[in-house]
Amino acid sequence: MSTILEKKVEQLNTLMELSSLINSTLDTREIRKRAIEAATKLMDAEAGSLMLVDQETGELFFEVALGEKGDKLKEIRLKKGEGIAGWVADHGEPIIIHDVQTDHRFFKTADEKSAFITRDMVCVPVKTKDKVLGVLEAINKRNGTFDEEDKEALMALGNQVATAIENANLYQELKETFYGTAQALAETIEKRDPYTGGHTRRVMNYSSAIGRSMGLSKKQMEDLKLAAILHDVGKIGVRDNVLLKEDRLTADEIEKMNMHPKYGAEILNHVKQLKDIIPGVRGHHERVDGKGYPDKKSGNDIPLIAKIITVADTFDAMTTDRPYRKALSNETALGELKKNIGTQFDREAVEAFIKAWKEMEIVL
Repeated sequence: MSTILEKKVEQLNTLMELSSLINSTLDTREIRKRAIEAATKLMDAEAGSLMLVDQETGELFFEVALGEKGDKLKEIRLKKGEGIAGWVADHGEPIIIHDVQTDHRFFKTADEKSAFITRDMVCVPVKTKDKVLGVLEAINKRNGTFDEEDKEALMALGNQVATAIENANLYQELKETFYGTAQALAETIEKRDPYTGGHTRRVMNYSSAIGRSMGLSKKQMEDLKLAAILHDVGKIGVRDNVLLKEDRLTADEIEKMNMHPKYGAEILNHVKQLKDIIPGVRGHHERVDGKGYPDKKSGNDIPLIAKIITVADTFDAMTTDRPYRKALSNETALGELKKNIGTQFDREAVEAFIKAWKEMEIVL
């Protein structure tokens, strides 16, 4: 088998392996990181970069930059058409340059900031149909020089990266629309009660701060955020004469109000994609001593996200004016949380909230 044919077969195998890896995630940052690593490996290059097009300004910028000089590279933005990458983005065509330093299009600032010397490169557009999303570069061939086979292989990789980025962007847009719809629904219900304005947003922010302090996974954080947004959705099933009553509720009215976590779980049960957040919505008024509602669960039987929302929800209730009482100070409310650890509240959730509060990680 000839050397050229061997190289093509090796590049094809590597390309298939890397393309599968790039398309195995919908995390846009992870896709970009993997794209740079893939370009470097596929081209047998010293370095790789991926610059994205700012669709509003047409400028190119480093969304992900690897290596110890990465932070400095992130500061760089190229005006439309500026530099070799800008030329490629502008023309939508790939290019090989064997002596970068003498090319009039070369943007020297990147080398100056990173203390990296660019000798040669192959640079291809990352595009879907006629829309250029960015530019993928392989820099400094380790053995020999970049050739047409390298350019074709990097173009194929660039096409895979473009598809992965477009799919990830679409997924992100759908997710943001979903969160926005959930937020709008929660705020619509909140409008029924003039005394709870901003409650949903604050509970979401408090819950997220607790989750970060506890080191929850990305999936847990997403479930927590959505459960916090929708934790009171069941109040849509509570009559106005109970929900909006300005005096203290009677025992019968309290029983009716206490149905809202159950109503919320029943409403959300119709959307299968929300199955992981239902326990958080249903359990956000449970107590670790088993005296909560609606299921009187205790201790470890209460889902973690429910324990977190309980702390966030109660703190906001204590620090917000109600028709029948004035708000407590933040310090007094924090004291109440600590005092009721082990009875009403989970210790870990309360301590995580206090830690986040002290470190000013709470977003109001």
